[in-house]
Amino acid sequence: MSEEVRRPSRKMKLLVSDLHLGRGRVLEDGRLNSFEEFYFAEKLVEFVKYYSTGAFRDYDVEIIINGDFLNFLQVDYKSHFLTTITESIAVDILKAILNGHESVFKAMGEFLSQPYRKITYVIGNHDQPMMFQGCRDYLDQFIGKPLQYKNIVYLVDGIHVEHGHMHEAVNRVDPRKLFIKQGLLEPILNLPLGSHFFIEYVMRVKERYPHIDKIRPFGMMIKWVLLSEPKILIVMLGLFFKYFYRILISPDKKYNWSFRKVVRTFLSTSLMPDLSLSARKILSDDRVHSVVFGHTHVYQYKKWGTKKEYFNTGTWTEITSLDLDSLGKITKLTYVVFDYADGDQEPHGRLKEWKGFHRIEEDVVVA
Repeated sequence: MSEEVRRPSRKMKLLVSDLHLGRGRVLEDGRLNSFEEFYFAEKLVEFVKYYSTGAFRDYDVEIIINGDFLNFLQVDYKSHFLTTITESIAVDILKAILNGHESVFKAMGEFLSQPYRKITYVIGNHDQPMMFQGCRDYLDQFIGKPLQYKNIVYLVDGIHVEHGHMHEAVNRVDPRKLFIKQGLLEPILNLPLGSHFFIEYVMRVKERYPHIDKIRPFGMMIKWVLLSEPKILIVMLGLFFKYFYRILISPDKKYNWSFRKVVRTFLSTSLMPDLSLSARKILSDDRVHSVVFGHTHVYQYKKWGTKKEYFNTGTWTEITSLDLDSLGKITKLTYVVFDYADGDQEPHGRLKEWKGFHRIEEDVVVA
């Protein structure tokens, strides 16, 4: 057997989430895209190449994308942000994202062209359209090699991988009813209340104030707005009440929530969710030694006992902190590595930050 195809003696799994790829930083007409959140295509390409060359050339490497890789919710379809999403609409939005970040998907194809390489895609709440088979087929065709897709959970070698939105009432989807079909010419995605809220309310606010949802903590942001820019708060509240009035009286099939359900759902939802309690509950299963979530955009590590560990992969998007301890813009390209020691079937996890290759200069992000 040749050296190139001999089964590797070492293997590892790399987990990233919440990259939020959109149309790209620059639109086709040359304008800057204020809704683009992913500015690190070059570093992501380097990341993929680094873990498939050099010292890792002879490893068995799996990249696990743990949700919200593609930001369908912030990409328009013919200048409109839609909550009624059919398969054909989803594929058109996917094409726009692929064209905006072509280098990333080319690198993924090159990665998969090598032996003992795999990419597993776990679906999140911002990329729910990847539930459509047409989107999966088109992405596989564009990359040139098939990915493995998981709708909600991926359990492998004692590692429970899940985006995390299923543990939050406002973003939880019904796994028994992923699509709405009754009375329609073609199926549409059964989006959770949180996705409707984001598209129909948050995106309306972001059209005026693009970075409003990237400020942490939220309570401090409200205080800052109230003191320095009360007009913003008035606009936000006006759009908020208008939105809820519309969804509660609408006869549209996609709005199937009662007033009581809407209020109960939002009251039970945290603006900064901590999924560690959910992780600890999952870790009570003897088959699971590690849980990896994303979704919160806050990297995290906790350990219970000697072998039960929880990782949150964080995000590769910018966050603006109003806390004095971390004031300013924060970007950490965090990810999790599970490395298998020689002959050891139980991998060891580490939370890491990708720094990228050294470069003398690079463009300043202006949006």
